[in-house]
Amino acid sequence: MTDWNPAQYLRYGSERLRPALDLMSRIQVESPETVYDLGCGTGTITGILKERWPDAKVTGVDSSASMLELTQDVETGVYWQHSDLNHWQPENAADVVYSNAALHWLDGHEQLFPRLMEAVKPGGVLAVQMPENFGAPSHTSIADTVREGAWAERLAPFQREHPVAEPAFYYDLVSQMSSSVDMWETTYMHILEGEDPVVEWTKATMLRPLFDNLNDEEEAAFLKSYTEKVAKAYPHSADGKTVLPFKRLFIVAVK
Repeated sequence: MTDWNPAQYLRYGSERLRPALDLMSRIQVESPETVYDLGCGTGTITGILKERWPDAKVTGVDSSASMLELTQDVETGVYWQHSDLNHWQPENAADVVYSNAALHWLDGHEQLFPRLMEAVKPGGVLAVQMPENFGAPSHTSIADTVREGAWAERLAPFQREHPVAEPAFYYDLVSQMSSSVDMWETTYMHILEGEDPVVEWTKATMLRPLFDNLNDEEEAAFLKSYTEKVAKAYPHSADGKTVLPFKRLFIVAVK
């Protein structure tokens, strides 16, 4: 199982934080007793959830031990759980089940989303944000580079070219178990600094499982080819910065 590099992930922490806050702002629950943050990572958002609902029992859940090691810096009073989200179930139904940029790593969404709705109390909320940028050059260039190399067959099982379905698919799943559903898409224009910022962005996420299955020489060759593709697709602006459009899907379902 891939473990994550917290420092690499937090390199563009403010850009990754904004969608999480946008999702949180649409949750209309006044005084929840139990809140879960699925795929909590380093716990930054989990701490903010606790700040919003100080009287709630807030639990951050993640499968990465490396990420959870950094949660010690987060506000006290938050609980942490090292768990595989593929099999996660709360002890009791929750008022809020929140997940920002995590569920696209899991397969079987047709079973996953109903299971998460079952984990929510009547009147509670399932709030999910997932990247929807897999048709953009930042991601299609990964697939192209995989297919071009001698590593193609080895890396094929670790590719996630289309991990997020169309919005209507998720509406059909959650609406059957909800009293109301709020869904929207947003394309963020991230202004990134650095020589190859889009590469640095994907190194923290989509490239991780691939690099875990390459030796150092192969990783360098892969990175060189991928960087060349991305540089053409995302040229530097006049001020030296790079604009990365990034589309995301938001779902807020009230049970």
